[in-house]
Amino acid sequence: MEPHSAPASDAAIEAPAIPRQRWRLVLARDARAPGLAGRELIDAWEAALESSGLPGYHPVGRTRARVAFGAPLPVGIALEHELADIVLTESLPRWQVREALADRLPEGWRLLDIHDVWLGAPALAGQVAAADYRIDVGVADARAVAAAAEALLAAGRLPRERVKGDSVVRYDLRPLLVDVAVIDPGPPLVVRARTRFDPVLGTGRPEEVVAALGDLAGLPLTMGQVVRERLILAEELG
Repeated sequence: MEPHSAPASDAAIEAPAIPRQRWRLVLARDARAPGLAGRELIDAWEAALESSGLPGYHPVGRTRARVAFGAPLPVGIALEHELADIVLTESLPRWQVREALADRLPEGWRLLDIHDVWLGAPALAGQVAAADYRIDVGVADARAVAAAAEALLAAGRLPRERVKGDSVVRYDLRPLLVDVAVIDPGPPLVVRARTRFDPVLGTGRPEEVVAALGDLAGLPLTMGQVVRERLILAEELG
């Protein structure tokens, strides 16, 4: 008599796919791109990844693969060198990943480059330490603004106020400001500011840097076009 065997399952049980490759996307966005933010923007990106046909990794409980951006994405400004990570369940060549994504990005976005990064590396958002902004501040005295920029960097503290909901929060801008300088006397006058992302203190915002410059220069600076030129990782910032 043959030994009794367990009945076969009606359907083969597939083991969940596991992460096998992590790609870092280098991206640009036009200032005129649709003003999507928060969940809407993430939905557009996740739909783009699904439509690409790439084998995106789906974390438990999710129906779509994730796109993890390096930093919050402000609405209405151009982005020249943003970073985002995607994870795949197969190891694919660089050309294949790039071709799959190139024509699938949300409106107004462009893929500049991709890099294969270590799966075990810390989350991208935790590695981003600062950002460079190029800011048009209108017609102003370049010497006065340059002197104000030097004074900002020489200051030990820069007490400022930030509106948050119905309240006003007092904070120190100085730890969040890495550098600021006039790069084009204009017109329009253009400054470049490097501000920090800090998990405790928050983020240095370009509009707050411009307001501080105007206060020190004694000038009514008007912020025009703002471009986030690039994100800077902690290993680059030092």
